[in-house]
Amino acid sequence: MTLQVDIQFPQRFKVWRNILRFNLKAEKLPFVIMSLWDDLESLVSAPSSFTAKPGERGTIKPIPNFNAGGDAKALKKAMRGLGTDEKTLIDILTHRSSAQRQLICEAYQKDTGKALVKDLKGETGGSFEEVLVALVTPPAVFDCHEVIQAIKGAGTTEKVLIEIFASRSNEQIKALSDAYFNEKKKTLIQDLKGEVSGDVSKVLLLLAEGKRAADTTVNMEKAKEDAKTLYNAGEKTFGTDESKFIEILCQRSISQLRQTLVEYKNISGKTLQQSIESEMSGNLEKLLVAIVKCVKSVPAYFAEQLYMSMKGGGTDEQTLTRIMVSRSEIDLMDIRAEFKKLYKYSLHSAIKSDLSDSYGECVNAICGGDD
Repeated sequence: MTLQVDIQFPQRFKVWRNILRFNLKAEKLPFVIMSLWDDLESLVSAPSSFTAKPGERGTIKPIPNFNAGGDAKALKKAMRGLGTDEKTLIDILTHRSSAQRQLICEAYQKDTGKALVKDLKGETGGSFEEVLVALVTPPAVFDCHEVIQAIKGAGTTEKVLIEIFASRSNEQIKALSDAYFNEKKKTLIQDLKGEVSGDVSKVLLLLAEGKRAADTTVNMEKAKEDAKTLYNAGEKTFGTDESKFIEILCQRSISQLRQTLVEYKNISGKTLQQSIESEMSGNLEKLLVAIVKCVKSVPAYFAEQLYMSMKGGGTDEQTLTRIMVSRSEIDLMDIRAEFKKLYKYSLHSAIKSDLSDSYGECVNAICGGDD
């Protein structure tokens, strides 16, 4: 009797496993999103939010003839007595740049002897309080507080860590790290090591170093070489060498990675995102996919996250607040455009139909208008 061994079984198993996993994932996402992330035609020359200067594509800009003292007095009056003039709070804090809001905080402290953030917490509540506090908090400190919140307690909220570290530039991560050290008297790296483990830890620690290559020139041969390395580490073999994905996706520049994504599709016939989704699972998959999406388009990534935060019966107000405030002076105009392109209705109308009361009014004021 001759025993015949199917030497192709491992590869065939992998193919069928990937088909099954892809079909299950496809059911969870609107087709329009799948097609967006598959499109690489204009990727290499598209502008990147990683290199955008603050104020260029934001909805909140510095106002001319700014008077920090006058604004501080108006805020003081709005919170005096039994009631709170929430409209004044919204009008002032959503129409001043972050730098101007910090000057208002200084003027308020000088005039009243109290911190503006403390009075806002005392006079407002719930999600409205949280968005106002976020607005008067410097961006790096706000990111720092979100990270602290994500890693404190019994469990770690990887979703928040994934969003922040996949989307922030080297400069933003360095500012976050400095703010973290000032507040905790420990390094961000030290605390992350104690809270996350495995390959997810390796990715987050590399990103938290803020040392991604920053050059804008593209080495075509290196892009082809990296694409081949990724293909050999995943699609071409049984099993996946995650270390190659981590090394390339966390260290190459955004411009270099964009060309690598193009070269990868030329080699494999699939996008790198599709390969990651078929090769990996859990938080490592989510983190690497988020990195790839942000390499392609940070605004589209955030448009998708905003949609998911408002989808269904409940609203993830923490995510909504974090994105709207943190992107308000960077690329919220582009996020609005991508949202409209993806879902065929405006971000403004989505917020208006999903949120109510002063919180909804404040978030829509940050949104800055209808499209």
